[in-house]
Amino acid sequence: MIDARGYSCPMPVVMVQKAVQKDAPASLEVLVDDPCAVENITRFAHNHGYQAAAQERDGGAFSLTLTKQP
Repeated sequence: MIDARGYSCPMPVVMVQKAVQKDAPASLEVLVDDPCAVENITRFAHNHGYQAAAQERDGGAFSLTLTKQP
């Protein structure tokens, strides 16, 4: 899991990019509190073979689940 709350773009995307390049996980959960980061991480995920699902949580945070596409 990546906790990118408190960071503004592009840092959350960079954090996800590093995790994908290092481990190529089948799935990854990311926490953010910046709506712009939700859009940018979703775009990054789609461009790198992942499906992204975002869910709003309490306090304005978002949980994104990235799942590798077959």
